[in-house]
Amino acid sequence: MAPRKKTAVKNENTPFNFEKTLNELEQLVSLMEGGELPLEESLKKFEQGIQLIRGCQVALTEAEQKVEILTQQGLKPFDAA
Repeated sequence: MAPRKKTAVKNENTPFNFEKTLNELEQLVSLMEGGELPLEESLKKFEQGIQLIRGCQVALTEAEQKVEILTQQGLKPFDAA
């Protein structure tokens, strides 16, 4: 069986929102940098942050691939014409 292609989706029903996820990641980092979380909670937040980063990486890769396909078709992404 072929491996399933990863897509930048939080769950099956909700499409991935890059900006919202990035904002969530920034809030998580600020919370952790505050230094007031217990160790166990910090580890949970760290794991959550890793998952958010992976989702953002997938979304950026997908966007990069779309731009590559468009430019290979002779379209310029920022053509003023």
